[in-house]
Amino acid sequence: MRDGLRVVTGGAGFIGSTLVRALLEAGHRVRVADDFSTGRRANLPEGVELLEGDVVKTAPDAVRGADAVYHLAAIPSVPRSVDRPLDTHRATAEGTLAVLQAAARAGVRRVVYASSSSVYGDTPTLPKREDMPPRPLSPYAVAKLYGEFYARSWAANTALETVSLRFFNVYGPRQDPDSPYAAVVPLFVRHLLAGRPLPVYGDGAQTRDFTFVGDVVRGIILAGEAPGVSGRVYNLAGGRPVAVAELGRVLGKLLGREAAMEFRPPRPGDIRDSWADVSAARRDLGFEASTTVEEGLRATLEWFRR
Repeated sequence: MRDGLRVVTGGAGFIGSTLVRALLEAGHRVRVADDFSTGRRANLPEGVELLEGDVVKTAPDAVRGADAVYHLAAIPSVPRSVDRPLDTHRATAEGTLAVLQAAARAGVRRVVYASSSSVYGDTPTLPKREDMPPRPLSPYAVAKLYGEFYARSWAANTALETVSLRFFNVYGPRQDPDSPYAAVVPLFVRHLLAGRPLPVYGDGAQTRDFTFVGDVVRGIILAGEAPGVSGRVYNLAGGRPVAVAELGRVLGKLLGREAAMEFRPPRPGDIRDSWADVSAARRDLGFEASTTVEEGLRATLEWFRR
């Protein structure tokens, strides 16, 4: 008899640690599996069981006794995947395969898999819909797509339920600003607080679907419980485009300072425009992002200042 144990792989990371807190607040027992290659021990709250190690090796122990597994472990960076593709493939594609195999053998009810909007590539059709053919441009995107195919296969051939969620530019508290591959929001915040120009890769008019981490975590939890969705893929996003340069201007306004920008060449693997059609997640999961970009950025800035 399972007692509601929830497992979060990559639970010491930015999104994972926010999910862990939400699960604890909901009264669940939580086990975190993380090798701390990108996650931080300081992100973990008290009251979690910790299993440290490489997810490929620790997957059987990590999922044992779990009712649901939220698989977020990965190397979450497009530029890093271009620099170190084998590391990305092992942590992301092989890690997902290991978790699915272990979960099926352990009798886990459902695995929720964190995929990425990067699997769409630079297709001109907007917004991005789940029925569009994927065209991944980076090793990171390819590895995430591998995971989706594996998740669908396990749902079709075993008793394990799976749901894949394509995240779109998640931001918020506990996002790492110090990585050389830092995402745009913590990178901009770091430069603004230091009085430096914002590094913009491209002309700044490229759009992204910036989604607050609290909304994403709500969607992840909904995906773990919604009936009749096994084997499916859903966009999890705000469903609205924001230009990168506009994001910088909003951050500057919130900080009361000018957001000077330093334009640089686009990075390999980057895409031009990306925002999501979220109607399927609204219909099947009951998901709706409720945090405006300005509200989310204000909460993020407050955390960075603390």
